[in-house]
Amino acid sequence: MSAAKNNFKKIGVTIGIIVLLNLVGHFVFKRFDLTADKRYTLSQTSLNIIDEVKEPLYIDVFLEGDFPGEFKKLQTETQQLLEEFKAQNSNIIFQFVNPLEDEDNKEKTMQSFLERGLTPVNVTVNDKGQQTQEVVFPWAVATCGNRSVKVPLLKNMMGASTAEKVVSSVQHLEYAFANAINTVAKAKQKKVAVIQGNGELHDILIADFVKSVKDNYYIGPFTLDSVAKSPVESLKYLKKYDLAVIAKPTEAFSDEEKQVLDQFIINGGKAIWLVDQVNMEMDSLYNQSGTNLAFPRDLNLNDMFFKYGIRIQPDLIFDLQNTPIALATGDAGSSTQYTQYPWFYSPMIYPTLKNPIVSNLDGIKFEFASPIEPLKNDIKKTVLLQSSKYSRLIGTPAEVSLKIVSERPEQKDFVGKGNYPVAVLLEGQFHSVYENRVLPFKDATFKNAGKDSKMIVISDGDVIKNQLDKNFQPMELGYDKWTNNLYANKEFMLNCVNYLLDDNGLINIRSKEVDLPILDKEKVYANYTQSQVITVAVPIVILLLFGVVFTILRKRKYSK
Repeated sequence: MSAAKNNFKKIGVTIGIIVLLNLVGHFVFKRFDLTADKRYTLSQTSLNIIDEVKEPLYIDVFLEGDFPGEFKKLQTETQQLLEEFKAQNSNIIFQFVNPLEDEDNKEKTMQSFLERGLTPVNVTVNDKGQQTQEVVFPWAVATCGNRSVKVPLLKNMMGASTAEKVVSSVQHLEYAFANAINTVAKAKQKKVAVIQGNGELHDILIADFVKSVKDNYYIGPFTLDSVAKSPVESLKYLKKYDLAVIAKPTEAFSDEEKQVLDQFIINGGKAIWLVDQVNMEMDSLYNQSGTNLAFPRDLNLNDMFFKYGIRIQPDLIFDLQNTPIALATGDAGSSTQYTQYPWFYSPMIYPTLKNPIVSNLDGIKFEFASPIEPLKNDIKKTVLLQSSKYSRLIGTPAEVSLKIVSERPEQKDFVGKGNYPVAVLLEGQFHSVYENRVLPFKDATFKNAGKDSKMIVISDGDVIKNQLDKNFQPMELGYDKWTNNLYANKEFMLNCVNYLLDDNGLINIRSKEVDLPILDKEKVYANYTQSQVITVAVPIVILLLFGVVFTILRKRKYSK
């Protein structure tokens, strides 16, 4: 009888502890991240953004349905991350939706998604030699009030397997969702000026960049033509902006225009310079001879860049690691075919730095890029992108010919060369190019040096340029319609903008690394039966053994 009472007492204590833990858990919430890479531990920046959500914010994730294991992994990681977001703020509400669940309206749904820019991915599923095609929409949409933004869940990586793309995408998830939440829940504040008046790229050629920036910032054109008549007023108006984008100018800047841009930077304004130091365009090669002359372009900016701490050399980078071009072969007319050839004047730049601007980025396409030489001064310089070790310089003036596609340069010709910077981040207190010089125009607010600022200099204006489709409509930045390749130009340019205007450190989340183990399918298929035994049979046997041993021990204890 005493043994029975003792058992009832133990049961009562256990129930009491469980009830107490549930009561405490109702008022005190705590989650434990036991992963080695702390993938479910949100950064303080993400927590701050989430805490500022004061009204319901809905997230629709279109990763629901029957798709391969790699996407199941992406689905699981996405769900667990959003659960962390919801646990931090109950105003964040998410759901997983299968957009193709209704078979009758499948085509209509796919068309509506395409019109919204939510492009699907066709996936080949291999199951023990049998292949099937599945359509997956790796997207989410975040909505708060009347604002909505799409969230890409699968990163584009040329030549990478689906498993490799998923690993890269999981590293990007926290930034992608935190940025989306920040976009829809927070009103726009910063302003971006697209500088015009010196032969910069036409609006339609940077349309996709402008459209993408509009999600987070105000953006509009700023023409320097007014500087000639009223430079002081022009400078005053430009100071209202936070960032100036100078996209591939082709005409020299006047000293008055330079002073306006210089004082904008000295007063804390940020800048992205995309400058072609050599006059050369792909279109100019499509003539009967297939050649043209590349020569230095004088934009009257050399003294400004020198003062800020860099020099863009008037040379072309010739790189064995490059992007292809498509050239017509065969007879003209309907039988014309296009063949892809390596184009040595179009470097494919793969980021190697762990800086948040370029971390976890795929290849970026450059075209007729020039080397940037960092100079010694007090400005902090970070080389964001550089050519491969198998690259060399072509001095200008020089003849550029399409015939070079038939050449096969040897690697020995590149020994001791290469790794030329093509994108550099400058940070610090800049000094005016007109320090201790006669000013082009009088300005009572002129400063020789001022607030700390940042700028990014890119030695190729085509990095920001989008192509046009057959109807002369802008295509996605980074997409090459001739080779059907999608490069990371768009993500790189948006990261540059976000870094320069980011006050809360959101861009730094991109440096987070996640170690996501993926099963080797080939090994699994080769040892299919063994894998089934290990993953299915062994756990069941262990449970059975545990049950048998537990029953035997229990009988021995209470049979006495």
